[in-house]
Amino acid sequence: MQPILFIDRDGTIIQETDDEKIETIEKLDFLPEALYYLKKIKEETNYKFVMVTNQDGLGTEAFPDHEFWPVHNFIMRLLETEGIHFDAIHIDEHFEKDNHPNRKPGTGMLTEYMTDDYDLENSYVIGDRATDVQLARNLGCKAIYLSSAYSDNETEAELKPKGWKEIYEYLIG
Repeated sequence: MQPILFIDRDGTIIQETDDEKIETIEKLDFLPEALYYLKKIKEETNYKFVMVTNQDGLGTEAFPDHEFWPVHNFIMRLLETEGIHFDAIHIDEHFEKDNHPNRKPGTGMLTEYMTDDYDLENSYVIGDRATDVQLARNLGCKAIYLSSAYSDNETEAELKPKGWKEIYEYLIG
């Protein structure tokens, strides 16, 4: 069975912005050491990498596709050039008020992983919000909670690292 790292994007791989919207390259910054340690994890483990991100209102007038996709595609190309390949990318565009089952912490867009082909018990959700920890619980995974300015520090998780080096050391053992 294949273990998975379900990895959030904003606040986990890239810096979250005050307006929680990264629509230009100028606003894009990667978390310190994220690229280095993501690459090491990819090279040294057999985890499948799956990106799972909420992008509130994507495709609406407030967050049109033409603002999101160039930045997102740049992020993905940069990750690829560093040897960091995501096996799948799941993006939910619903607002929290929509209460849609695809929006994290809902598992609606991740049902394909809820089979005997995947080792969810030994998989992790890595994210910077309480919804990421709850997604881990909903999937039957463990949670790695990367602290950020938007974090709820009361969240229960197996690991509360200060950065990607600590995540790497924990996963490699």
